[in-house]
Amino acid sequence: MSGLSRRRFLGLTGGAGALAAAGLAGPRLLGRAAATGELLTSEVPLPAPFRVPLPIPAVLAPVARNADFDRYEIVQRQATVEILPGVRTPIWGYQGTFPGPTIESRSGRTAIVRHRNELPVPTVVHLHGGRTPPESDGYPTDLVLPAGGTHPAHARGGHTGMHDPDAVLTQGEREYVYPLRQKAATLWYHDHRMDFTGPAVYRGLAGFHLIRDEEEDALPLPRGERELPLMITDRAFAADGSLHYPSLDRTLTAVPGVEEPYIEGVLGDVLLVNGAPWPVAEVSATRHRLRVLNASNARRYDLALDPPPPGGRAFTQIGSDQGLLDAPRGHEHLPIAPAERYDLVVDFGAYPVGTEVTLVNRLGTGSTARVMRFRVVRRDTDDSHIPDRLGDTDPLDRAQATVTREFSFRGGRLGDRHGWTIGGLPYAPARIDARPRLGDVEIWRFVTDLHHPIHLHLVHFHVLSRGGREPGQYDAGRKDTVDLRPGEAVEVIARFDGYRGRYMFHCHNAEHEDMGMMANFETV
Repeated sequence: MSGLSRRRFLGLTGGAGALAAAGLAGPRLLGRAAATGELLTSEVPLPAPFRVPLPIPAVLAPVARNADFDRYEIVQRQATVEILPGVRTPIWGYQGTFPGPTIESRSGRTAIVRHRNELPVPTVVHLHGGRTPPESDGYPTDLVLPAGGTHPAHARGGHTGMHDPDAVLTQGEREYVYPLRQKAATLWYHDHRMDFTGPAVYRGLAGFHLIRDEEEDALPLPRGERELPLMITDRAFAADGSLHYPSLDRTLTAVPGVEEPYIEGVLGDVLLVNGAPWPVAEVSATRHRLRVLNASNARRYDLALDPPPPGGRAFTQIGSDQGLLDAPRGHEHLPIAPAERYDLVVDFGAYPVGTEVTLVNRLGTGSTARVMRFRVVRRDTDDSHIPDRLGDTDPLDRAQATVTREFSFRGGRLGDRHGWTIGGLPYAPARIDARPRLGDVEIWRFVTDLHHPIHLHLVHFHVLSRGGREPGQYDAGRKDTVDLRPGEAVEVIARFDGYRGRYMFHCHNAEHEDMGMMANFETV
């Protein structure tokens, strides 16, 4: 295994994992592995980097609109596309593209998205970061069955083998309603089917959903062509050009999970930005806004600029998962775990025209050490700037919390196989692990054995502490995903408001999620 050895992983599922669950295992015991996962090597020649222009996903136009809502239609279908130059690759895509089209919405204005499933397997759509009613949140057993009607209508989990009596199944199509009563933010949508999220997203089922509001519009930030959404993923390619993924069942219809060496996570050797390998973007010597999303299954990145800008920090962070920070923060580099987002400003005006600036991955080696390149091609006027005050982050105080809960994330057993657990238990659809009261503020304490990016549905939260100390420099703002390092404890605080119903929290390492590391909470 590239992050940790298999023997060491198996040890963590036992004694050391128990120590981590108790919050007793520290860096000395578990180390600070840069990666949790195993590398897949492509079987086709890889192209030279920085030859392909950066694509920008198309913005989806509504099919209807009135004073209250915008209505969209998306078809999930198979397609064959050119990801590597000269190589044809089958994908599963929203509208047949990877990434899917971007949806742009206004805060408080309802978006209704009808998804039609023309794939050979059931699907579920989750708006990641959305403040969404439970019936539209993308619960993993609320399946949209294939439009052809050839797939058995079941909501049974392969690992847990447990029927979900509350699952809502639809044939062919489903309408998701997003009221979007939340601040401007970079959200994304992706498949969330129980036991098969990893391979479905790997095949292409992911796209941006951006929310805008008046608070953000009033700021003099870069906009238009100087605002770039950047979805970073890693993939490997088989000899026939297809996406190489080690599923136990390549049809994704019956047996979930991955081959034993990849239970920690699947890492690819090709880095893609917006579906293109190591692309290049031509930019003016002005400030640019970069909406960075790590949509990889398991890979972490530590992003930096090479060369760094003279006389200043590489990145000015203006937002986190759930929107604007209270004030900008400068960073020389940025660690980002699966599902996390950073809203950044980079001043390319600090470089002479003709400079080539590479976005590098300090956790990568070989083909994964470089992500993309910016080429500064011209001077231009720049009327943008970064104000000292950005937005209201609505911080919560520890004294407001009515309940403190603790959850351990560690390796375990799923029947006769290795898998992942929360509180020592693998996911079961009918089990509720927490029942926060609607409107209450709670503190949740997460402890871990290995790297686990933890995502809560419905709510945003603030990081209260990391490793028993103050939050880290990358924990600022409203978040919905927090990265836990090996042997670490993190406290988050959230107000559980918005909607009553059943929601999820889980690890966003997609292989961990598929192999048991999910749990339910219900707002009551």
